[in-house]
Amino acid sequence: MRIAYSIGLLFFFMGSLWGQSNFHFSHHKQQVVIPFQLVNNLVFIPIKVNGEELTFLLDTGVEETILFSLDEDEQIKFHQVEQIKLKGLGSKEAIVAYKSSKNTLEVNGYVDDNHEIYLVLDEGFNISSQVGIPVNGIIGYHFFENHKVELNYERRKVTVYAEGNEKLAKRLQRKFVANPIRIEEKKPYCFSAITLNEKTLNSKLLIDTGNSDALWVFLHASKEYSKPLQTVHDFLGRGFSGAIFGLRGRVRSFEFAHKRFDQPISTFPDSVSVQSVNFVPGRVGSIGGGVLARFTLVFDYPNQLLYSRENRTIDEPFNYNMSGIEVEHAGLEWTQEHDDRGTNRIRVYSSPGEEKLLASLQHRFVLKPIFTIANVREGSTAQLAGLKKGDRIVTINGRYANQTTIERINDLLKSEEGRTIKIEVERNGVPMEFKFQLKSIL
Repeated sequence: MRIAYSIGLLFFFMGSLWGQSNFHFSHHKQQVVIPFQLVNNLVFIPIKVNGEELTFLLDTGVEETILFSLDEDEQIKFHQVEQIKLKGLGSKEAIVAYKSSKNTLEVNGYVDDNHEIYLVLDEGFNISSQVGIPVNGIIGYHFFENHKVELNYERRKVTVYAEGNEKLAKRLQRKFVANPIRIEEKKPYCFSAITLNEKTLNSKLLIDTGNSDALWVFLHASKEYSKPLQTVHDFLGRGFSGAIFGLRGRVRSFEFAHKRFDQPISTFPDSVSVQSVNFVPGRVGSIGGGVLARFTLVFDYPNQLLYSRENRTIDEPFNYNMSGIEVEHAGLEWTQEHDDRGTNRIRVYSSPGEEKLLASLQHRFVLKPIFTIANVREGSTAQLAGLKKGDRIVTINGRYANQTTIERINDLLKSEEGRTIKIEVERNGVPMEFKFQLKSIL
């Protein structure tokens, strides 16, 4: 993710977390199709939990199902709850969480009626603020473990196939490339060639749909890995254990699914942020949505295969945020709008018997998003212009912030070098205006 969106959700549980989950099809279905929202290369799907529909990040980089946010009107009963601790990317200590057993999860006839959920009550962990849509939790390994699961990023559909689906088998043989993967500790790994500076290394990488960046490399994992000649220190996102910092740069090349990518943006988390992560032997990094979203993928965990087919975005350049500011969704507020489309009329009598009908000015109140600056990179053009962490964005390039989305704002901030950004903010209730240009530093 451009790092503010790199959720970095690799974590381990302090205690035993071996669940008995088993997703299956109801009514002898051969496949289930689930539309999804795609935000910053991340896949969000609807799932009913004990009858209540929630939104989950579909994340191959986590083992268990995690719930961390519920609206006030969402009433869900959880049973057999016990306290545990979680720890992961970030620099803080372990956080308190709760494990709940025997939950029913269901989406379009794909059902698990004995599912374990881990409830995280730490308000500091909030994916919704980073992606700009309400997100209730994360689902990982158990969604994939027993069936072939297709992620079609272009059509924004997840399809789960029953075993023995002959139509799928023929399609995979004709149109897809089969890539071997390894399922270790309930997560998929592959080996890919990374060229850092002048050295090419065969690298063991986690295939992580919960990370929106292209490539993560952990420099501390091996002395053979060295940082690129040109990097910038940056805020990379948030994990379960706090903020993640590190370097951004470009590796010379990287290969995945029989495709070579030149000069992809890569992220190098610092050792403090990953000190509590339980790495499988030999792992040196992750492949994220910045690469995965360029394919249609079929995960086949039972046979340890990943089928891939390139889509139309395969050769798009790897862009990044050239402004130096990270924007977050800071909630909603009621805003009054004028709406004169109503059918109600105001009757005006200028004299007895003379009546005029005038269109009434309707007022309506709508909930609008609030966007604030979550982080400002030291030395960036935005920081030099005077923008600060905590500034509330009012307008950006002439458009009211509450009429756009985080994704559109971020697309603007990585659009093209030299582009002028005009931004109006509120700081402690005082309106302020700034102007700066996007500057490529990688």
